Amino acid sequence: MLFLVEDTRIERRAAIAELGDALRVLVEQATTTEAPAGDLRRAAAEIREVAARLGERVRDRSTLSTADDLLDGVRMYNPVIGAGSALAPPVHIEVVDGTAIGHCTLGMAYEGPPRFAHGGVSAMLLDQILGHAVVASGNPGMTVRLDTSYRAPVPLLTPLRLTAEVQEVNGRRVTATGAIATEAEPDTVLVSATGTFVGLRAEQTRRLFGPVLRAEA
Repeated sequence: MLFLVEDTRIERRAAIAELGDALRVLVEQATTTEAPAGDLRRAAAEIREVAARLGERVRDRSTLSTADDLLDGVRMYNPVIGAGSALAPPVHIEVVDGTAIGHCTLGMAYEGPPRFAHGGVSAMLLDQILGHAVVASGNPGMTVRLDTSYRAPVPLLTPLRLTAEVQEVNGRRVTATGAIATEAEPDTVLVSATGTFVGLRAEQTRRLFGPVLRAEA
């Protein structure tokens, strides 16, 4: 596999996670900084130099990251749970008695209305936690519908608790419900969602993911 002659998978994952942590700090500081324009331009030039070095060896959209493992569910760059993603909070998820439970804190980079998270971020978090519940039920599938209800704004810089569980399995179609609350008030739902997931047929899997699966094999 590309790069793994130089790096073991475990070492590479650790390095990716370390870079991800640094990038999340950078994104948060870049979002909140009030530094003068000159400092911003110098920082931009330095970041471009680092980006150029990282860009010397890259994969395309048909190639899975060498640090990932589809069978074990490891996706280092997932934008919600990926330790290597600068976009991810990240959310840490566990499954307890069939219920997926997630924990995260959204920084200022996720701001929509002042002091609160963008509504699209809430939908993204719920789609992810619902998907975990669906997989845990033994009926993996892709999201075909996500109905989201916003009851109260989701506060930034506040520990959050996400939950989701499967409500119904009907053939390849699975329905799950989930919610976002704060850790301090877990019974007060801020945003809720109902998701419909459909398991893929073999031919659909080949059509959508064939190039990636062939490259991985």
